[in-house]
Amino acid sequence: MPAQLIDGKAIAESLREEVKQKVSERVAKGLATPGLATVIIGDNPASKVYVRMKQKACQDAGIYSVGHELPGDASQEEVETLIRKLNNDPKIHGILVQLPLPAGLNEEQVLNSISLQKDVDGFHPINIGRLAQKGREPLFIPATPSGVIYLLEQSGAQLEGANAVVLGRSNIVGMPVSMLLVHANATVTICHSRTKDIPAITREADILVAAVGIPEYVRGDWIKPGATVIDVGVNRVEDASAKRGYRLVGDVAFDEAVEVARAITPVPGGVGPMTIAMLLRNTLRAARLADGNDVG
Repeated sequence: MPAQLIDGKAIAESLREEVKQKVSERVAKGLATPGLATVIIGDNPASKVYVRMKQKACQDAGIYSVGHELPGDASQEEVETLIRKLNNDPKIHGILVQLPLPAGLNEEQVLNSISLQKDVDGFHPINIGRLAQKGREPLFIPATPSGVIYLLEQSGAQLEGANAVVLGRSNIVGMPVSMLLVHANATVTICHSRTKDIPAITREADILVAAVGIPEYVRGDWIKPGATVIDVGVNRVEDASAKRGYRLVGDVAFDEAVEVARAITPVPGGVGPMTIAMLLRNTLRAARLADGNDVG
């Protein structure tokens, strides 16, 4: 029996509507409109597309959004001066610096300069440090990893006591997802380019999260029957039959995996839509923190 499709687009839309309703309610009470500032440095086309999507999502949710663009040769001081200005702007509750940064900028210093209370991307070293510690809670969790966990929960996956395998150890997805799964009382194995016999490891996984950036890397016979598979990858592969000359695929060979797994995210339409939905939820949370209300 084919796997249940985890419809990230529909789940994200429901979450965005929930955020929109809560924003409307707080504004009706005379509370401040949540505000998000995006900062993009350089001319990376993909980054510009992502930022425009985030700004449009804010507009749809009733969130105030302002974009700042700096040239690719901006200095460390110029970037941090802008962030300090945004830290002190009461209309701005969340600050998002679009990654990756141009060569020559110190990413850790840039992220560290964002106010902890405005770190809606969840990449401030203190937020990541709290995520890594037992009994500690970060103010914000990175959007894509938290979206992965939300999809697992919505799909009915049993996290506590599960064997979870995460393919990839990036700071943006792999490592935070692994820590979130540990918080959920799963037993977690992280695989990477130096891991021996990855297929043997993934065949033991009740939950498999693929975030390696390699098209259709995970084959159907790597998957344990009945596993829940979350495919974070978005890869372009050439396809002459497609209108654009390419199609998007994940890190998992979907047509094979769907015949084995209990539930699986499609690409596109799986994890991708959740990233922006979680960012909106974090921005609303930041506004509540500014009110003195720490309820997410």
